[in-house]
Order: sequence, then structure tokens, then C-alpha cells
Amino acid sequence: MRITSFTCSFTALFTLIVMQVSISRGQLAPSETRILFQVQQLLEYPQVLQGWNNWTNFCYLPPSPSLKVVCSNSHVTELTVVGNKSSSSASPSSPKQNTLSDNFSIDAFFTTLTKLSNLKVLSLVSLGLWGPLPTMINRFWSLQALNVSYNFIYGQIPQDILSLKNLTSLVLAHNLLNGTVPDLRSLVLLQELNLGGNHLGPTFPSLGNDLVTIILKNNSLRSVIPSEIKKFNQLQQLDISSNKLIGPIPPALFSIPSLQYLDLAQNQLSGALPTNISCSVKLQFVDISHNILIGKLPSCIATNTSTRTVMSSWNCLSGGKNASYQHPYSFCNKEALAVKPPAKSKEHKSSTIKLGIVLGIVGGVLGIAGVLGLLIFVIIRRSKTAAADDHVYSIFDGSVTSKRSVASKKSVRRAVDSRRVPQTMRSAAIGLPPYRVFTLEEMEDATNNFDPLNFIGEGSQGQLYKGCLIDGSVVLVKCVKLKQKNLPQSMIQQIEVLSKLRHLHLVSILGHTIVTYQDHSSPAGTVFVVLEHVSNGSLRDYLADERKREMLRWPQRMAIIIGVARGIQFLHTGVAPGIFGNNVKIENVLLDDTLTAKLSDYKIPLPSKVGSESPLNGQDAFNINSSENAEKDDVYQLGVILLQVITGKLVTSNRALDELRIQVNTCAI
Repeated sequence: MRITSFTCSFTALFTLIVMQVSISRGQLAPSETRILFQVQQLLEYPQVLQGWNNWTNFCYLPPSPSLKVVCSNSHVTELTVVGNKSSSSASPSSPKQNTLSDNFSIDAFFTTLTKLSNLKVLSLVSLGLWGPLPTMINRFWSLQALNVSYNFIYGQIPQDILSLKNLTSLVLAHNLLNGTVPDLRSLVLLQELNLGGNHLGPTFPSLGNDLVTIILKNNSLRSVIPSEIKKFNQLQQLDISSNKLIGPIPPALFSIPSLQYLDLAQNQLSGALPTNISCSVKLQFVDISHNILIGKLPSCIATNTSTRTVMSSWNCLSGGKNASYQHPYSFCNKEALAVKPPAKSKEHKSSTIKLGIVLGIVGGVLGIAGVLGLLIFVIIRRSKTAAADDHVYSIFDGSVTSKRSVASKKSVRRAVDSRRVPQTMRSAAIGLPPYRVFTLEEMEDATNNFDPLNFIGEGSQGQLYKGCLIDGSVVLVKCVKLKQKNLPQSMIQQIEVLSKLRHLHLVSILGHTIVTYQDHSSPAGTVFVVLEHVSNGSLRDYLADERKREMLRWPQRMAIIIGVARGIQFLHTGVAPGIFGNNVKIENVLLDDTLTAKLSDYKIPLPSKVGSESPLNGQDAFNINSSENAEKDDVYQLGVILLQVITGKLVTSNRALDELRIQVNTCAI
């Protein structure tokens, strides 16, 4: 009897304990339940959270790749929400369609989240979040993993992130972050760092040497790889590709004992690797392609093996099986000189820095004042000009426009003046492969036999295709059908001009292909012009979207305007004869991943239709007045772009332009 009574008492006690444990694990505190509903509302009811209602037991939600809620002791310890809004890198041309509405406040959102004081894992991916990362993230006392990738977070990474001492994983990839990364060495528990797909730089961040994964690809880093990285004995994955890193590769990098994946591609790393370096036995993948390395590859990465994949094309390396996919030595020597920082003696370093700051401030003030004065003068004095045929071909819209032409006398004088342009200006397109003549087979392979899926657009005389060369680089291929007397002779004279249209602030021409044939007793043909591909959107895109516009602070805006001006100056004076009437519009100013301005849709001379002569054939097809008008038109359009960049407002009509002009004129007075 006593045994039976004891058994019943024990069973009741055990049941009570189990029930208490279940309640503590399975029932969420009412305050945190309300917080989750607030999160649902602030995220504007994304599809993945639409099933939440008053009957939802959050601690018993079935976990999925898109949603996971973990509870412990009546508190949320893990919240993972993955939406379907593409990040800025996936859809740069229309970010507003993928972000939360203008009513969204990232400060209010994170203020609400920080009330979940026991959170250890927070993952908010592809939800359309926008705005600067708030400083109140330092309230996540217990946070161990933070992932807000594939959103539209802009501005700098706040120093407050250093307060998260328990952080082991930090993923801020594929946002719009810029500026210098805070010194992360104080986060001693951090093992995973992924900041790829932003605009961070220019210096390489300071990191703790216990990291296992470092991903900094597709940023704006422009410095040497720090030698301290050889001390990262736990490092397994390092991806710093697609930056502007310079200098030599630290040889010890290959021998880090735990390293398995190493990607240094698409940088400006130079010099030769020692032939006697050793590689970690765990190293499985190495990519050092698209740099300016010289010499021979070390034996441990010279060839692919069953356990190691090595990519080294488009350097200036000698020997090896892929020698045909290397640049000549002169290319790497020239590029290395272009990107190498000038040496400075220690005793003059301080004075040089101070002098540079003073000159920079004075030059900036004078430059802005001068540009504003020129803008006001040009806009007020501009008069309408009569159009005249110049038969200049637009490389993007495929049309032969009738706007301006160049006077023969002044074109000769400008041709002489252009020879005085400094060599640094004529060769400012850093990082481009040498100009080359492609074969028709290469054009067909690049465009998959001109597959309609690669077709981008068509003008009155040409079609534009997206292509991929054998080395993996993405290009644009313009197909121009021509028919003219003496076609081969005229094209030979124009090839030299095509090969010179390469500049840091132009969508440069990489090469061409000419295919000629006989058509009813007159020569005809097709010219395939291979162009640099810039896929980060236009200046108009950045100004039209308020989130992207936040990235264009005054230094970036002035750098863009100066870049456009330098591109126009190169077209006017950097080639002979100069090229004028270049369709300078804000939508034709493209920005690469470092926000460097590149002028597209400019005009290059090509043979015109039957019965007309090319200006490069020595024909006096120009007049003085139209030359001056075309040049002034480019300068005027530069002023219009400057107005829009300064005010942040797009010009949609002549009336809007007049209003902006009056506004700037009033401020200047």
C-alpha cells in the first residue's frame, strides 16, 4: 500500500516537473509575443509572416529555411526571417521596388527588436530593410550571430557593433555600406565575417586572428594585403576578390595551415611569387586570375590536381599550360607603375600630409566656385543652334545622328593640340586588357551565336548583345552593318581612333572585328565593336532612389562630376580629330562598383552610308560654327548634370531646368 502510494506521488511529481519544463520552453512571455507582432507590422507583413495570428504558438512553429523561432525559458533566443525582396546587388536598376515603403523606419524597427533581450541569433535576409545601421544594436547584449544580408543598409558600419562581445558571426553582405570598417580585433570570439558586395574601403580592415571565414569580395578596398594575415592560423576561407588591392601577395598566405579556399582574383596585385613557397595540404581552391603578376607560378600551385583547383589566367605569368591566356610582360609592368603608390620619405611625410590637406581644401573651394560660375554663365548665355549633319555614330543607340560637325581648320589645330595631352591622361583606363582584334568565331562564342537571350537593344543601324569572353569577362558587342565606297581602306584609317577610345571615365572600347563581303558590286560589311560592361547602374538611378542617393555624399558627387568632365575632355582633346556632340546625359553616366563615373553613349566616327564620305577620309565635311556649337553643347550638358548632382533633383523638362538654374543662381548671388 505504501509502495503504491509512493509510486502515485512520484508519478504526480514527475508529471508536474515535465509540465513545468514544457511550459517554460513552450510558452512565450506575453510581452515578447507582442514584440513579434510588432515586428510583423514593421516589416509590412511579408509573405513568410502572413500566417501569424492571435492563436499562433511561436515556440512550436515548424522550422523552415525562411522562418525559425527558437524559445528558451519563455524568451525568444533565435529569430530567422528570410524574405523575397532582392538586394541592391541583384537589382541595381530598380531598388525601390524591392525595399520597404517610405514609412519604414529602421530605427523604430531595431528599437523594437532590442526588446528581445535574450536573442542570440538574429537573421533578417532579403526583407527590403533600408537606412543606416542604427547605433542601438549595442543593446543586443547576448547576440552571437547577426545576419542582415541582401538588404539596402547604407552608410558606415557603426562603432557600436564593437559592443557585441559575444559575436561569433557577422554577415552584412550585399548591402550599400561604405567607408572604413571599424577595428574588429576587439571581437575576440568572431569566427565568421562576411562583408562582401558593399562599397567598403579603401583600407583593408583590422581583424582578429582567430577568424575562420573572411569574405570581403566586391568592395572598394585599395591597399596592400596586410602581412599580419599570415598569423590567422584558424583561417579556412579567404575571399577578397573584385577589389582594387595592390602590391605583392604575401607568400605566407598559401601556407596558412587551415586554409582551404583562397580567392584573390580581379585585383591589381603585382610582383612575382617566390618559386619555393609551400602550400597548405588543405588548400583546395586558388584563384589569382586578373591581376598583374609576373614570373612563374610556384610549383605547389603551378597546375591543377585532383585535390586542388588553380586559376591564374590574365596575369603576365610565363610558362604553364595556360600561357596563351596571359598578358605580355609590358602590360603588367605598365599597370604596376600606374597603381603603385608613390614612395615618401619619413621625414617629409607629416609636412606632405598637412600640405596636401591645405591644398585639397583650397582647391576644392576654388573648384566648386569655378564650376558653379561656369555653369551659371553657360546656361544664361546658351543660345539655340541650328543642326547640321556630322554623320557620327552612337555606339549604343545604333543611330547616325544629325547634330553638329567639326570645322576642318579647327580639327587640324585640335589634332595638333591633342598630341600635347599628357600620357597619363591618354592611358588612364587602368585595369583594361590590351586592345585587340577579335575573330568572328570569338564573337559568336561570346554571344552564343548571337542568341536572342543575349540581345539587349537595337538602333536604326546596329544591335547590342551581351557577351562573355573565354576568360570569363562580361562585355557588350555592338553589331554595325555598313555599306560605303572604299570600305576596307576607310576602316583601316579609323581603327587607330577606335583603339584610343580607352579611358578611366569612358565605357572603353576593348576591340573590334570587321567582316567584309561584296553586295551588288559594292563592298559592304559588319563591324563588331567590343565594349567594356558596366552593370552597377547609372547616375540617374542613384539620384532617383532616395536610399541610393544617401551614398552620394559631397566627396562622391564632386568626384563623379570631375570624372564626367575628364571623360569629355578626353573626347575633345585626347584623340585626333576630337569628338564632339557626345550625347552627354545623366542616364548615360554609368557608375561602377567604386562609384567611378564612366561616360557611355558617346560618339565615335564610323563610315557612313553610301554616297557620303567619312570625315577620317580627308573630306572637308565640317564647318566652323557647328564645331563650336557641338563643343559648347557638351559643356552645357555637363552643366545640366552638375545642377542635378548638386540639388539632387532630376531635370524632366526645360521648365524644371530653368527653376534649378534660378535656384542655384540665387544661392550664388
